[in-house]
Amino acid sequence: MNQSAVEAFVEQLDNVQREENFGYIFYFVGEDHRLPFVTIANSDNDYDRVSQLDREGVFRINIGVSKATFQTLLADSPKENIDYSVLNVFLPHPDYAKQHFVCILNPTANHVEVTKQLIVEAHSIAAARLRGKGNSQ
Repeated sequence: MNQSAVEAFVEQLDNVQREENFGYIFYFVGEDHRLPFVTIANSDNDYDRVSQLDREGVFRINIGVSKATFQTLLADSPKENIDYSVLNVFLPHPDYAKQHFVCILNPTANHVEVTKQLIVEAHSIAAARLRGKGNSQ
C-alpha cells in the first residue's frame, strides 16, 4: 500500500477534511481540527527523525485507535529500545502512544487490511467525538 493509496482510502471516508502542515498530512472529521484521527509523514523534520523517513518511498501512518485496540494490537510489541525505522510493523507512536496512536511504515501484505480497519476505527472514534457522544474508548 503506497502513500497515495492510503490518502485515497482515508479521503473516501465520510466528512473527512485534510490539512497539511509541518511536513505532515493531518486528517480530521468535520470542522473540529483539534485532534486528527490519522496523520501521514513522509520526511524527517526537526522534531521527528526516529523513523528515518528520508529514505526513498518510506512513509509513516499514525492512527488514533481505542485503548482496547491499542493494547491488543501491541500486546507483543517491545516496550523499550523500539526500532521505529522498521517497515510493515505496528508500533506505538513514538510521541503519542499515551493517546493510543499506533504507527506503521509502508504497510504491505496482511497489514494493508489491518491498517484500513484501524483507519476506519479511528474515523468512527473521531466522528463520535464530533457528535459529542464521548470518545468511544
